[in-house]
Amino acid sequence: MVITVRELHAVEVLDSRARPTLAVTLAADGGLRARAGVPAGASTGSREAVERRDGDPARYAGQGVLGAVAAVNGEIFDALAGRAFASLAELDALLVELDGTVDKSRLGANAVVGVSMAAARAFAASRGVPLWSYFGGSLGTPRLPVPHFNVVNGGVHAPNELEFQEFMLAPLGAPSATEAVRAGAEVYAVLRKLLLARGLSAGLGDEGGFAPEIARPEEVLELLVEAITAAGYRAGREGVAIAMDPASSEFYRDGGYHVAGESLSTDDMIDRYEEMVDRFGVWLLEDGLAESDWEGWERLTARLGERVELVGDDIFCTNPAIITDAISRKVANASLIKVNQIGTVSETLDAMRVCRQAGYGQFVSHRSGETDDDFIADLAVGTGCGHMKSGAPARGERVAKYNRLIEIEDATDLPYGLGDAAS
Repeated sequence: MVITVRELHAVEVLDSRARPTLAVTLAADGGLRARAGVPAGASTGSREAVERRDGDPARYAGQGVLGAVAAVNGEIFDALAGRAFASLAELDALLVELDGTVDKSRLGANAVVGVSMAAARAFAASRGVPLWSYFGGSLGTPRLPVPHFNVVNGGVHAPNELEFQEFMLAPLGAPSATEAVRAGAEVYAVLRKLLLARGLSAGLGDEGGFAPEIARPEEVLELLVEAITAAGYRAGREGVAIAMDPASSEFYRDGGYHVAGESLSTDDMIDRYEEMVDRFGVWLLEDGLAESDWEGWERLTARLGERVELVGDDIFCTNPAIITDAISRKVANASLIKVNQIGTVSETLDAMRVCRQAGYGQFVSHRSGETDDDFIADLAVGTGCGHMKSGAPARGERVAKYNRLIEIEDATDLPYGLGDAAS
């Protein structure tokens, strides 16, 4: 189906961290209207597509996005208005050409991705299908992904001493997405009680996980195993497994990794991860090493790549060219997938396609600054990637994505689980 853009309008709204972002509405022939809320990250890779921020200290401490709003309502609308597009790829290609930079810094990645997401919804509506079905078959068989719940926050996502950024629960053994959400919520509730019983804070970080004053990651892992068991589940791949995103670029400096007062070499860090895998059954490790430590990543992959899903985030930035280079160097075995990290939905699908052709996993992700937009749930389902993370099973902007999985499951007979990601 062809869509012809008739209206395009962006407005500055707030994300979940009380920082500005964009909401973009696109209208096309036939009464089609589609809206997208643009996410924003805090822990960002150096080669990530660049948001456009105003830099005016008198508004939102310089974080305003009126320039990006103006780009959507002005230059981008002028380029798209009245034009008929036969595919999302065609529309996205025009956006990339219009911006003219490698990192979308002229118009702003936040402006471009909002238009691209809204356009994807418009194409789905033009076909009379839900968004997940529009993506369906483009990469793999649609399936409901295993949700990964970020239940303990650290790093730049929380005001505590914990360097590791995310500790996640992954109900790999659940029979359905609905039961996986239940498991995540039940363990999360038990974890809160355990924290309070120890006199630790149950305050929340940016992504809804608890932010206790704990410095050593092993102590968090011990708590998670205890919470999983106390909630009536089995800790491990047959029940509720543990995943981690240390976001190690944030604590890598002067050639070393600084964790809980210790300075560790790359090989020391790899040894420590292996101990965590052996002791706690960690199934997935995201950004275990810094984005600049490529040789270290090669050694990490050689050591743990057969046992653990090693996910590249800051090092890959959802960039097909970087992922292709990583595949040739045997760096990691999966890529995190963030739509705003590369800037258009079509480029995101290209990155996922590169991964799939090489046998690399794809792990769809939210950002620390979110809206109630549930776009990534449909993306994860439609591409059949097998797993998705959207923060804790708490807070509306996080729960919206998990609730969307439940809604899709209720309306379909799609399979649930890792699928190809299990390998």
